[in-house]
Amino acid sequence: MENTEYGMPRINEPAPAFEARTTHGVKKLEDYKGKWLVLFSHPADFTPVCTTEFTAFAKRHEDFKALNTELLGLSIDSYYSHIAWVRNIKENFGVEINFPIIEDLSMDVARAYGMIHPGAGDTSAVRATFVIDPEGVLRAMVYYPMSNGRSIDEFVRLVTALQTSDAHGIATPEGWQPGDKVIVPPPQDMEAAEARMNEGYECTDWYFCKKSL
Repeated sequence: MENTEYGMPRINEPAPAFEARTTHGVKKLEDYKGKWLVLFSHPADFTPVCTTEFTAFAKRHEDFKALNTELLGLSIDSYYSHIAWVRNIKENFGVEINFPIIEDLSMDVARAYGMIHPGAGDTSAVRATFVIDPEGVLRAMVYYPMSNGRSIDEFVRLVTALQTSDAHGIATPEGWQPGDKVIVPPPQDMEAAEARMNEGYECTDWYFCKKSL
């Protein structure tokens, strides 16, 4: 892969291709074509914050599947460590991790996705999360520090919002949830701006209008 550990993928460009061993066999990015994918990294197996994240992802797995979305974890640990950790979570927390976890001892995937931040620690991957659409295009990426866990509810919300924007050609405001009003894209020229206030939307001003779906 061409990216270095300092490289960074970019939103609305093709996500870096990969082929890697996982707890569910070899997986490639192209295996997920036609589905949305949430690819997320964690610093290490058998760490408490990561354990809370993985159990939370597992508990929302059916919600992601209902959104035509698959989950794929990653850390720079071995396949055997992943298996031992997954078994430990099931035994101690009663939660089955039923999505794959990439073994990335070579750090090829982590480097391609910009998951290695030398200033944040050692060679562990930071808490990075990538949302990839059914065409393999990177649509969102979120980074968290080593010390703080992610909100899995937010990623369910984010995937839902992205799919809604694609389906209806709209934007979603802060904290948007299904059923809330959405943002109408602002006019692109003076004529459209003049007409906007009379188009039947809920407008505060010509550039800020909402509607119900």
